Amino acid sequence: MDAKEQSLNIEIDEKTAEGVYANLAVINHSASEFVVDFISVMPGAPKARVKSRIVLTPEHAKRFVIALEENIAAFEKHNGAIKEQHPQNLPINFGPVGEA
Repeated sequence: MDAKEQSLNIEIDEKTAEGVYANLAVINHSASEFVVDFISVMPGAPKARVKSRIVLTPEHAKRFVIALEENIAAFEKHNGAIKEQHPQNLPINFGPVGEA
């Protein structure tokens, strides 16, 4: 079987298929990985909780950005431009901070 004939079967359990809502992403990186925390912020709430954390290699982070850009372009071609609203600058505090 050559590379063009390979396929990957992907399974998803019911809980994961439900997804989680996030309206904020915080991205950090080191020399070897990108960490993306997806957060749900509720209006007026003084606290928000990380709903999901994804850790990517730099190569996969770049592939993700390219795939996301392609999907946004396809979405906008079909649905029109996505309007950007400029949210307030939120002071983000991941506490407590651990010490090594």
